[in-house]
Amino acid sequence: KMLKRTIQFLSLLLAIAGIINQAHAGGIALGSTRVIYPQGSKQVSLPVINSSENNVFLIQSWVANADGSRSADFIITPPLFVIQPKKENTLRIMYIGPSLPTDRESVFYLNSKAIPSVDKTRLANNSLQIATQSVIKLFIRPADLPVPSANAPAMLRCHSQNGRLIVTNPSPYYVSLVEIHAGSRKLPNAMVAPKSELTLQSSESRVTFQTVNDFGATTPVQTCQSQS
Repeated sequence: KMLKRTIQFLSLLLAIAGIINQAHAGGIALGSTRVIYPQGSKQVSLPVINSSENNVFLIQSWVANADGSRSADFIITPPLFVIQPKKENTLRIMYIGPSLPTDRESVFYLNSKAIPSVDKTRLANNSLQIATQSVIKLFIRPADLPVPSANAPAMLRCHSQNGRLIVTNPSPYYVSLVEIHAGSRKLPNAMVAPKSELTLQSSESRVTFQTVNDFGATTPVQTCQSQS
């Protein structure tokens, strides 16, 4: 009986794995990993692509503030639409809120939820329908900032304080840090705000990291050495 139950349990795991793989085969992708919105522009556009051969999705999109709450300062059109297999649509994002700082970027988060259509035949065969949600950064960037965004990572400075490593960003841009290593320890990805500081929970005086540029690509590894 024990052997039979073990075989049944393994069969169930394999079936679930097959269902999940099927649910993730093909699907929705946004045309960029981040949105740069030039401050003062009427709108920016973002492609939404359905790479699936046969799945239809309902797409719902909105913009959130840094705390995760929905922002009333943006209009997205269309906020809700159906996208057919192997098709592409375009989101248009418009900022309608109050004036933002002109000496540094502001950050928001674009959310896009893909809800697969319900096929009663597939549901009857124990197929699993999974809604997925993409969240990407939306930067509102003022014009005529004093340095180009590509220069921001090299402007970061580090210093040790009370057993922690402080990363200072004097630039007007948000800088996203990935592949952060302090000694032999890998730290979580992080983002340091413009003209601000980020505290890393590390007593090391030196960290290495990469950053993510405007096109979503990672930059070469750089070192930030404590100046204290």
